[in-house]
Amino acid sequence: MADNGMYLRTVRRLEESQRLDPAVRAAGPFAEKLVADSRLRRFFSGDATGIPPHVIATDVPFGAWFMAIFLDFFPDEGTRRAATRLVGLGVVAAAPTGISGWAEWARADHPTRRVGVVHAAANLVATLIFSASWVARTRDRHRLGVRLARLGGAAAIVGGFLGGYMRSRRR
Repeated sequence: MADNGMYLRTVRRLEESQRLDPAVRAAGPFAEKLVADSRLRRFFSGDATGIPPHVIATDVPFGAWFMAIFLDFFPDEGTRRAATRLVGLGVVAAAPTGISGWAEWARADHPTRRVGVVHAAANLVATLIFSASWVARTRDRHRLGVRLARLGGAAAIVGGFLGGYMRSRRR
């Protein structure tokens, strides 16, 4: 992949950053436990389908959250309720998505693991912001919930770009 932009330069700096190594070392034992059992390792690597479950699972929180952001452009009560439910669905779906991501991360090389801890951090930030959005919405603070969702969407996009980069390295 040619170094043709700020995005690639930034990700390559992450791959080379030794400052991320303490986080990589800390996450390693947890992630490696997810794939210690051969059946789980086969499941998380997608042996049955040819597609690792993390690749599929990411569609649920991303889809739910971005559909909620779209619905936020409509002012009626029905779309508000739907957006609130979608934000909640995304938050709930983030846990299994993250677990499947850590299992895939456990099989990655060291530079990819460095990018992975930043990817995970961005997605955790997105999940926490969307959780706050859901709380605001359920407490009739819809406008705050909308603003938080837009901020969470930005964090999710950062996480998504990093995840896409890591996926392209594994091919």
